[in-house]
Amino acid sequence: MGGEAFKVTLPFNMHQLIMAFKLPPEICEFRFILGSGPGGQHVNKTASTVELRVTVSKLQLPPAPLARLKEQQAKRINKLGELVIQSGNHRSQLMNRQEAVSRVEKFIDEALIRPKSRVATRPTLASKRRRLEGKKVRGSVKSQRKKPSW
Repeated sequence: MGGEAFKVTLPFNMHQLIMAFKLPPEICEFRFILGSGPGGQHVNKTASTVELRVTVSKLQLPPAPLARLKEQQAKRINKLGELVIQSGNHRSQLMNRQEAVSRVEKFIDEALIRPKSRVATRPTLASKRRRLEGKKVRGSVKSQRKKPSW
C-alpha cells in the first residue's frame, strides 16, 4: 500500500445521479391554450399548448439555489413569483405537458449546481513581455501605413 494510485470507473454518469430534481405535482398549475405549430387544421380546434406555472417559493429549495434560479430565469418569473413555461412543440397535449415539466426540472437542476469560484491569478512576466511585443509589432505595422513625411 505504498502510494499506489487506482482508478475507479463508474457504469453511469455521476452528474446525472446527483442532479435529478423531481417537480412535485401539487405545486404545478397547468393551463391549456390554443397554440400555433404542428397540427394543421387540428391546431385551431384543440388546446394542445401547455402553460405550466410553478410558484418558486413553494419549491423548498435552499436559499443559494433559489437565488440562482431567480437570477437565471428572471425573464420567465412573473411579479407573482411564478415560473411560467409554455410548451407547444408537439401535437399531443400530454407530450407538451411532459416537456414543460422536464424543462422546469432542468432549470432547477442547473440552479442547484454551484458555480466554480474564480481564482485570481497574476500574469507571468513572460506573458506580459509577449503582450507588449505584440503591441509594438502592431504599432509598427500601423505606423508604416502612414504617408511618408519628407
